[in-house]
Amino acid sequence: MFSRLGRIFSACWRPVARQYARMSKDDDDLPGCADDALLWCRDLEKHSYGEFSFAVVQANEVIEDHSQVETGNGAVFVGVYDGHGGPEASRFICDHLFLHLMRLARENGMISEDILKGAFSATEDGFLSLVRRAYGIKPLIAAIGSCCLVGVIWGGTLYIANLGDSRAVMGCLGRSSKIVAEQLTRDHSASMEEVRQELRSLHPDDSHIVVMKNGVWRIKGIIQVAVACSLLNVSRSIGDAYLKRPEFSLDPSFPRFHVPDPIRRPVLTAEPSMYSRTLQPKDKFLIFASDGLWEHMTNQEAVEIVYNNPRPGIARRLLRKALNEAARKREMRYGDLKKVEKGIRRFFHDDITVVVIFIDHGFAGKRISVPELSVRGFIDTDGPSNFSILQGIDPNARSTI
Repeated sequence: MFSRLGRIFSACWRPVARQYARMSKDDDDLPGCADDALLWCRDLEKHSYGEFSFAVVQANEVIEDHSQVETGNGAVFVGVYDGHGGPEASRFICDHLFLHLMRLARENGMISEDILKGAFSATEDGFLSLVRRAYGIKPLIAAIGSCCLVGVIWGGTLYIANLGDSRAVMGCLGRSSKIVAEQLTRDHSASMEEVRQELRSLHPDDSHIVVMKNGVWRIKGIIQVAVACSLLNVSRSIGDAYLKRPEFSLDPSFPRFHVPDPIRRPVLTAEPSMYSRTLQPKDKFLIFASDGLWEHMTNQEAVEIVYNNPRPGIARRLLRKALNEAARKREMRYGDLKKVEKGIRRFFHDDITVVVIFIDHGFAGKRISVPELSVRGFIDTDGPSNFSILQGIDPNARSTI
């Protein structure tokens, strides 16, 4: 009888049975959320500027993607938090970052790039404080981190902050009314030459800051999650304290995370890349998604799927397309992939979160009544949002950046 570890490596490496050789096309019909036991979705909900669709699929034994959509009068917030090493950092961000943003917005009377940066900084400080308290009894908490992608629409302006390789893409109408993908975020991944150059310039005395192993660029050559065969290749994150503070370095008893040379300066940073713009009539929708989606489709393919299909269930449709592609790469059908249990399923695809925010410009300036709602990804409960604390704040107030 195989042990669980044996079954995992068997699933990861064994040749796929010949019965899967015939591919099935992605059907036009879209089954319900219960079509896949590891998939959660909210097909269509309202926000102040239109509607949104939300879907998450689990691959890890414990889901490491956490996410949220917060709606309120004249505002919407989206957060996608792709954890690694465990769920603690992504869950902490989901519990705290939006609250920090609302506190800072209320204190300063506005939302701005600086206010959003401040919310990221407060969240990083809070998680590192948690690591400090728990480090003595759970040292591996120092190796837990998360990418962090946040978008806010308030007063007709879009603000985006990003750490890691999740991505925000705008669907814009171009010439001849064709939909065009515009990537609004930069991937902080060591697979990008510009990121490797940035790391080398910040660490000129460290010849091993980025290392090519088995055809993949790794930061410090570290394998972050051995059971899932994944690598640490993001240069910015919340958490990952062992690569930021010398006091959290891990000794050789944790070989996957041991850094032999003392850290002279942080290897990773929690400084987000920022983007903001006033929404234009050509801006039709936004796709916020963790990297698990983008590894299976291009930006242009994603916006065309959204533009050419009905709104209800569109986030789930994007997920379904990615899962079909993940199955195809392993010479499987999606129907067979659905039968693979969580944990083992990580060898086929990552946890994936997708949020599609439609922008209906006819709503601009109108008093559209929407519920102040907080929706958490992969959780079937929702509650009131704290956006109510923005009442009375002038959305035209801007900081000069």
